[in-house]
Amino acid sequence: MVWSRPVGWFLDHVLYRTSVTGRNNVPVEGPVIFAGNHISFLDGPVMFGAAPRPMHILVKKEMFKGFMGRVLRASGQIPVDRSGDRAALQLSKSLLDAGFCVGILPEGTRGSGQAAGINNGVAWLTLNSGAKIVPVAILGTRIGCEHLDTVPRPGRRLHVSFGKPVTVRRSPGETGRASMDRAGTEIRAALARHVQQAIKDSGQPLPHADSPQ
Repeated sequence: MVWSRPVGWFLDHVLYRTSVTGRNNVPVEGPVIFAGNHISFLDGPVMFGAAPRPMHILVKKEMFKGFMGRVLRASGQIPVDRSGDRAALQLSKSLLDAGFCVGILPEGTRGSGQAAGINNGVAWLTLNSGAKIVPVAILGTRIGCEHLDTVPRPGRRLHVSFGKPVTVRRSPGETGRASMDRAGTEIRAALARHVQQAIKDSGQPLPHADSPQ
């Protein structure tokens, strides 16, 4: 992953103009799950380039084809089947257990980025690894009525904000399913709050929710 860090920096600070806030909120050591909102296919790379620590990002398996697939694998990214992928979660857990960082876009698919709903993969990871979760607001990778597949023009101003870490634990006597549901609700709420705060601080709104796919 060493060579991919400069590539991420180039994307954020040469190809685009990315302002980054909250880097001091990221724990300097130990396992961390970066949980970002999802509005564009650029969100993962932009988050990767802005983070103060390297991470392995869960990327939909459809992207692991041809040259792009080789690049993703070489940079340590993790293919995931969005319909359910136990193997990807287990690999992510092993990385977290070793003290590394994992990035995930828990909304699962591109949309308005409000974090109105997330999948429970991120809840499973934090409950089973003990890793702290850092909510990440990503803004500007898609704006207004732009199509979901739009590639932002070079030079666009982007915003990435890292929130305060969230810790979620199982409660005594709580069933596994109840823990997952509660953790998912807490994570979704923390990410949604952070996205709204980042919008307020940056002045960059989210794209329209009904942009075409």
